[in-house]
Amino acid sequence: MIFNETKLKGCFVLEPTIFNDDRGYFYESYNKNKFNDGIRANVDFVQDNQSFSTKGVLRGLHFQSGEFAQAKLVRVLNGSVLDVAVDMRKSSQTFGQYFSIVLSSENKKQLFIPRGFAHGFAVLSNTADFFYKCDNYYNTSSEGGIIYNDQQLNIDWKISKDDMKLSSKDLELPTFKDALLC
Repeated sequence: MIFNETKLKGCFVLEPTIFNDDRGYFYESYNKNKFNDGIRANVDFVQDNQSFSTKGVLRGLHFQSGEFAQAKLVRVLNGSVLDVAVDMRKSSQTFGQYFSIVLSSENKKQLFIPRGFAHGFAVLSNTADFFYKCDNYYNTSSEGGIIYNDQQLNIDWKISKDDMKLSSKDLELPTFKDALLC
């Protein structure tokens, strides 16, 4: 597996080594020792989550704060999404910046998002099965978010506003600046 750190310190794109033959393919999607060596940190995942979404669904931008902050390892099992991580670490040199990447069942890439980030994704294919590992348990009272169209972040979600499908909850999220005050 190849680990490439993004412009956001501690945030990595993982590219698996894929073994193809006439039967199909095989690859190791996660190995704790290799993973921790690759990101140069010790992360212990405790929860797996999976979602199914249709084209145009935008989920995010979400985060957990305080003692319930979560690091995530995300990938797409079927379909294609634009995945976005936003650095909310006030002490970071890349505070307020985001990184985006297309994750798909074809490219089999994964994105590691450390604690202190907001995360979201937009479905680019007809449907997508999205899978992610978390290093901390979900806690409702620690949940926060940033509105998808925050002007300061200015994220290009690669889908038109008319085609976006958002939950009513996600449409009411605060701006980046206001989310930091929560």
